[in-house]
Amino acid sequence: MSCCQVEGIENEFNPKVARKTLKRYRRRGPDRTTQLLLAALEDALETSDLRDASILDVGAGVGAIHHALLDGRLTHAIHVDASAAHIAAAKEETARRGHTERVEFVLGDFVAVAGQIEPADVVTLDRVICCYDDMPRLVDASATRARRFYGAVYPRDVRWMRIAIRVLNLWFGVRRSAFRVFLHSPAAIDERLRAAGLQRRSTRHAAGWEIAVYERSA
Repeated sequence: MSCCQVEGIENEFNPKVARKTLKRYRRRGPDRTTQLLLAALEDALETSDLRDASILDVGAGVGAIHHALLDGRLTHAIHVDASAAHIAAAKEETARRGHTERVEFVLGDFVAVAGQIEPADVVTLDRVICCYDDMPRLVDASATRARRFYGAVYPRDVRWMRIAIRVLNLWFGVRRSAFRVFLHSPAAIDERLRAAGLQRRSTRHAAGWEIAVYERSA
C-alpha cells in the first residue's frame, strides 16, 4: 500500500469514525454484507472437520467478523488493520465480550507485515480489497495464509458501481484526502485465488457487492 493510502486510511478511519462505527455495530450488529459473509463462513465451518480453528481478519475494523465467530467454532483470532483508531475500538469491544486473551492485534499495512503473521484456518477481507491499490500483492499475501477457508467482500464490476466509486474518489480529492477506493476486477481476484490453490465454494450478491468464500482441499 502506498504511504499516501496508509495516511488516507488513518485520516478517514479516525477516532470519531471508529466510535461512530462501534456505536452503530453495538446497536444494529454487522452490516448486511458482513452478515452474508458470516453466514457463508458459518455454513462452511459447520460442514468441515475443523475444531479449535483460528481466523486472520485483514482490515478487520471494529472486529465484527471475529466477534461473531469466536462465539462459535473458532478459538483464536488475528486482527490486522491500518487504522489505529479502529484497533482501539476493536480492543474495547473484544474486552467487553471477554475475548481479550483470544485475539492478537496487529497495526499496519497487511502486505508489509504479512511475513510476520502465522497462517490461519480462516482468512477474511471484508470490503478491504477495494481499499488497497495493489490488489495482486494483497490477494496473494492473504491467500497463502489461508489453510482452509478464505472469505472476501469486494465491489461488483457493474456500471453504476464504477460511477459511484469515481464520484466518491472525486469527493476525497475535493476534501484533500489521500484515501481512494478501487474497483479491482472480480475475475482477476478469482484467478489469483485459484492460482493459490483455493476453489470457490459460494458466491452471494448484495447491491454492488460480491461476497465470495473459497476453500482449500483438506
